[in-house]
Formats: sequence, C-alpha cells, structure tokens
Amino acid sequence: MCVRPAFGNEEGMADISRLPGRNEGLWEWQLHARCRGMDSGWFFHPEAERGPQKERRDADAKAICAQCPVIDPCREHALQVQEPYGVWGGMTVDERLLRRATPKAIAVK
Repeated sequence: MCVRPAFGNEEGMADISRLPGRNEGLWEWQLHARCRGMDSGWFFHPEAERGPQKERRDADAKAICAQCPVIDPCREHALQVQEPYGVWGGMTVDERLLRRATPKAIAVK
C-alpha cells in the first residue's frame, strides 16, 4: 500500500503549482514612495498620543502624502488590506474606516 504525504506531491515536496505567480509588481510602488526611508514616527503615532498633538502629526503625514507620486496605490493598498494603523495614502485610520462604512455609490475620494 502506498501512502501519499498529507501535503505536497508524491515525493513529499511542496506543490508549487498552487502558489500565486510573481508578485513583486504588487509592491513596486513602494520603491517610489515619498515616505521611503523616513522615520515611521511621521506616520504612526505613539499609543497614548491624542488631541492636538495627534492631529498635528496626522496633518504633517498627510502633507507628505500629498506630494507623493504613488499616493493612489498606497491608499488602495491600505483600504484593501484594511491597514489598522497609521496614515497611508493620505488617509488616517478613522478616514479609512469611514470609507469602508460608506456605500460605494456615495463614496468620495
């Protein structure tokens, strides 16, 4: 009796035919991001930060995003993966949550 491995092919190796194809194109936009190489503190606030200080940090991050050549793919990525932290594509977490809650028919960019 021949017992097949639980995973992989008959030789016990991974079945790579089920893997997605090349995907570096999905992330290539990050190479051109204005924030690339910047301190992440510009875009991700400390846990206890609230009020005017957080609003100022968000506004500064959005100003950087506004000058970014890849703001649209960045925003789409954050919306698609439901990024739970930071400013991405010129949108804060709260703005992304609102966008997801708004029906597409009345959503505004």
